[in-house]
Amino acid sequence: MKTLSELVRPNIWSLAPYSCARDEFKGRDAHVFLDANESPYNSPFNRYPDPLQMKVKEKLERIKGIAPDNMCLGNGSDETIDLVYRCFCRPGIDNVVAIEPTYGMYKVCADVNDVEYRKVLLDEHFQISADTMLSACDHRTKVIWICSPNNPTGNLINSIEIEKILTAFEGIVVIDEAYSDFTKARAWRTRLAEFPNMIVLNTMSKAWGCAAIRLGMAFASKEIIGLFNKVKYPYNVNELTQNFALQRLSDVFEVEKWVRTIVVERERMVVAFSQLPICEKVYPTDANFFLAKVSDAPNIYTYLIDRGIVVRNRNNVQLCHNCLRITVGSKKENNELLAALRQYS
Repeated sequence: MKTLSELVRPNIWSLAPYSCARDEFKGRDAHVFLDANESPYNSPFNRYPDPLQMKVKEKLERIKGIAPDNMCLGNGSDETIDLVYRCFCRPGIDNVVAIEPTYGMYKVCADVNDVEYRKVLLDEHFQISADTMLSACDHRTKVIWICSPNNPTGNLINSIEIEKILTAFEGIVVIDEAYSDFTKARAWRTRLAEFPNMIVLNTMSKAWGCAAIRLGMAFASKEIIGLFNKVKYPYNVNELTQNFALQRLSDVFEVEKWVRTIVVERERMVVAFSQLPICEKVYPTDANFFLAKVSDAPNIYTYLIDRGIVVRNRNNVQLCHNCLRITVGSKKENNELLAALRQYS
């Protein structure tokens, strides 16, 4: 791996971060706050939130096993994706490499930041070859993007190939584990100490049922997290989000029950969907959704829309011709979908 100073954009490396009032105050016993030009009315919403979200991070440490100094919280995982580009990629000069198909925001953020985005097509099993990924890189490749379990394919990416990339690549490797709660595979965040060039993303939107509050996480070395904290906006996670996250993180057993229920429903749906006349194949999945190849994805999608049922048409995505991506919903929702598709002709 190159040194961080070689990988980081020069202007970011020398950046003096914005210093907000709550950064400067470190005490815990103050009761009169006249430092931040806040209104004295409408408590508690008149106060700026903790810019480093320490109470949330302390809760997450007990659940995820990651120290607060190794995590950065964002306005959804999308903010942490954007931070990677803003910290490491010089606009119009550097490039990134990503598997294809995968989560679309990696490319959107690349386009926004004027960074070349190089796609490496997965094989017929939706897997990668480390050699193929590395051969797409050059001396200006700063980041490799890997989503595992992958979206929209649903499968885990081969861990041996990922490890080869982490070992051989001199830049940053981002592993997006948004769906890792739905698999029994070891989480990559537990291996941060082995790979200083690895950033692992996670989210409250999937297993935790909190998509509305927009809270994403990045786990990485203290040095990388320090860079993220310099570049992110000071109050990027609002007080309402922090408070709701604290409530949800206090009920781990309930979330674990949700996950078990979703996994059971996923297995039932995979079997039931594969028996439908319209279904040609259901691909293996370790996520809270599955990808299915059907006889006529565009028309089936429209048919379902007309009946008030929304799935994701992936027909125009590479390697996903005539495929629908189906989220595992409640048993009632899943049964309604199956009943509608049994009537399709």
